[in-house]
Amino acid sequence: MIRACSPAKINLTLEIISRRDDGYHFVNTVMQAVTLYETVDVCKNGLDKIDLKVCGIDIDPRHCTTVYRAADLFFKKTEIQQFGVSINLNKSVPVGAGLAGGSADAAAVLAALNEISGARLSVAELCKIGEHIGADVPFCIMGGTAFGTGTGTKLSPLPKLPDCAIVIAKPDESISTEQAYRLIDEQGGKPKSISTKMLYAINNADILAVAKLLHNDFDYVITLPKVDTIKQTMIKHGTLGCQMTGSGSAVFGIFINDDDAKRCYDALKTTYDDVFLCRPESKGARTSKIK
Repeated sequence: MIRACSPAKINLTLEIISRRDDGYHFVNTVMQAVTLYETVDVCKNGLDKIDLKVCGIDIDPRHCTTVYRAADLFFKKTEIQQFGVSINLNKSVPVGAGLAGGSADAAAVLAALNEISGARLSVAELCKIGEHIGADVPFCIMGGTAFGTGTGTKLSPLPKLPDCAIVIAKPDESISTEQAYRLIDEQGGKPKSISTKMLYAINNADILAVAKLLHNDFDYVITLPKVDTIKQTMIKHGTLGCQMTGSGSAVFGIFINDDDAKRCYDALKTTYDDVFLCRPESKGARTSKIK
């Protein structure tokens, strides 16, 4: 049996540049992997089908579409004769959070199938398959810190983010990604240069500048009262900077003082179910053999 895990991500910057004719959007985004993971256990089952079981969250396996798409595309792109696999998905990343949980599921499945099939595809080759599943899948495969352009799939690796504590909290309110982009489209895309400044801060290992330069266009068009409440709690407990990730509704805060981060985590945990205390993760999807 192969176990694969893939990290969730946060957007240090997310700038929506313009809308393409096909409805997708051009973005500039600086992404950071965090120590919050989706995990899959995969083995051949001899049934000539995908048997998916999910634990950690109350969700119908049929709704985990990225898992099925990842398996289907892996066999199609590698031209390996499809074999049946049993997949046990242990979900830790909340749904509708902007943390790329579904993309991390797909990334973990691709990594596991790459190992169990003996395909030995490179990270770049797996990322190429991932592009056809979702914009965040290539980053979940690669991990670390990266600058994403195009639809977010063209990735340029960046130096490792300086060590810090990252508190993440998701309220029980959100809006769909489609609705979030409609709000952006109504406002209209504008040229920006914030991601360029963020690249400079990361290249200089300046965590204070990184925290001050946090930016997410969705933060300016989406109004969710509990998101603002979470931000105020993070500010009260000494965050260097905080904002929503992706199209939300999870909020993250960067801390250089571990005690402040723990106090913030404890305070948020009294109100919200989905609260996590993380650190920057330098690796992406990876596998191990288990008995």
